[in-house]
Amino acid sequence: MKLLIIGGSGFLGAELIRQAVAGGHTTAATYATRPGSASEVDWYPLDLRSTRDVEAVMADVGPHLVVNASSGGADWAVTAEGPLRLAIATAKYGCRLVHVSSDAVFSGTRVHYDEPCLPDPVTPYGAAKAAAETGVRLTHPDAVIARTSLIIGDRRSTHERMVHDLAADTRSGVLFTDDIRCPVHVADLAAALLELACGEANGVHHLAGADAVSRHELGILIAKRDGLDASRLPAGLRADSELPGALDVRLDSRTTQRKLHTTLRGARQFLALGA
Repeated sequence: MKLLIIGGSGFLGAELIRQAVAGGHTTAATYATRPGSASEVDWYPLDLRSTRDVEAVMADVGPHLVVNASSGGADWAVTAEGPLRLAIATAKYGCRLVHVSSDAVFSGTRVHYDEPCLPDPVTPYGAAKAAAETGVRLTHPDAVIARTSLIIGDRRSTHERMVHDLAADTRSGVLFTDDIRCPVHVADLAAALLELACGEANGVHHLAGADAVSRHELGILIAKRDGLDASRLPAGLRADSELPGALDVRLDSRTTQRKLHTTLRGARQFLALGA
């Protein structure tokens, strides 16, 4: 089975590569600026803004499965239009597609969101991710759209680096006590994505951790695991800041979890000391 990972040089992409190779899949991966460190895969430069580039990579690789783990932030051409180009190409070549989306497609008005909930984004990034979902669903109805939340690893994620920097007083900022999400471990997420890719699932699936925690509680959990002084982590309210975005978004992953062998652990479990 040949697997193509879009955005293989990123945090999630690197873990997808590690697990795909360990699982015996012939694997190729793309990068936007520089290839990742994995030597077991074939690397391809890819600009998701270019239909020609997307077509060329698909023709060269000839994959059976494609997982789109790319991240373009609020860049509409990459985050919204890129997945549409990819969906068109994968449908043309008869490939399975798993597109990774985000809880940023929701406003937080409902707080609890299961798979049938319709996107109502409140940020440019969320709007781009929601548009990508619509494009993928229309052009590749058999694709999987996997919404996830904050992705945590073993001291390698953006959120973990921020906690270390705040504890060391090398950056300014606060961790919000009213900004609540359902963090997921990168290894659990990658395993679940590959499980969905190798199965027969389609449609929308939620892949988030079992625990809803604030950014501040998440920071404390990270600090305790890594031996940092949690009392040095500054707390604040996002509602008092000028940052846009939803406050409380909790992805309900129970329906998808019942279909998976992979367990989507909660942050309190995977960040427990010694876990």
